[in-house]
Amino acid sequence: MGTKTVDETEAGKAAQSDEVTGADEATTADEATESGEPAEAADGDGERAGREEGAPGVGQGAGAILSVALGVVSLTGSWIGTVAAARETLIGQLETSSSAGVAQQIKEVYGDAWKTSALWAGLFALVALVVAAVVLARPAFGAPGRPQAAWIKSVAWAGLTLGVIGLFLAVLKYTDVLLGLPSAS
Repeated sequence: MGTKTVDETEAGKAAQSDEVTGADEATTADEATESGEPAEAADGDGERAGREEGAPGVGQGAGAILSVALGVVSLTGSWIGTVAAARETLIGQLETSSSAGVAQQIKEVYGDAWKTSALWAGLFALVALVVAAVVLARPAFGAPGRPQAAWIKSVAWAGLTLGVIGLFLAVLKYTDVLLGLPSAS
């Protein structure tokens, strides 16, 4: 019999604690409704609040990383630049007759491909410059109360620097100052 009394007492305490917990949840939901927040926000999960706080820097961070990637591509070469250069080589081979001089063959077969490769590298570098400049200038035109994260500025400056270097090298490559075509004489 002693066991039954203990079980009834524990069941009564459990019922009382369920009533108290239910009353606390109702009070929290009522307070949230009065404050203008939905009941889900009052639970304290912070999921919605976290999305709203992190959203402004996401685009800027992605732009900064994109500018660095484009700067690296301008320095190392791209698939599209390689394909365009190979196409120019093929066109040069098809259009150059076998009776053409060596200087003419070098220019048509290799020179145009070299310049096409330089043009594509310069294009990637220019896009890297523009994207990095937009990311760095964005806080001036955005919300003035929200400072830009330091890592975004650093990565954007790196993208800008890589873009400048890539554009400089592309211009040197296109004008034959850097690794120009060999002379045929």
